[in-house]
Amino acid sequence: MTKIAPLALAIPAMLLLAACGSADDASTEASADTVEMPADEALAPVNETPAADADATATDAPGAEETPSATASDAADAAADVAAEAAAAAETAGQ
Repeated sequence: MTKIAPLALAIPAMLLLAACGSADDASTEASADTVEMPADEALAPVNETPAADADATATDAPGAEETPSATASDAADAAADVAAEAAAAAETAGQ
């Protein structure tokens, strides 16, 4: 019975979705009248001037970025320390 219940619910749902279609003929192709916005209208140039957004935030000027405090060798040393700690922890857990 538990296998039949999902199927019994899925079949009416499929029929309901199939009934929602509005095209009378499946061979009708999309044309400029049947789509929401014709392509020519969508690609028309915009002649309006953009409005300024008072809530927009500006980014920092180029070159104002902070330099990283750690160098590549410091990062390599830290990674080696973590690897050594992980190896020691794995060794003690295996015993």
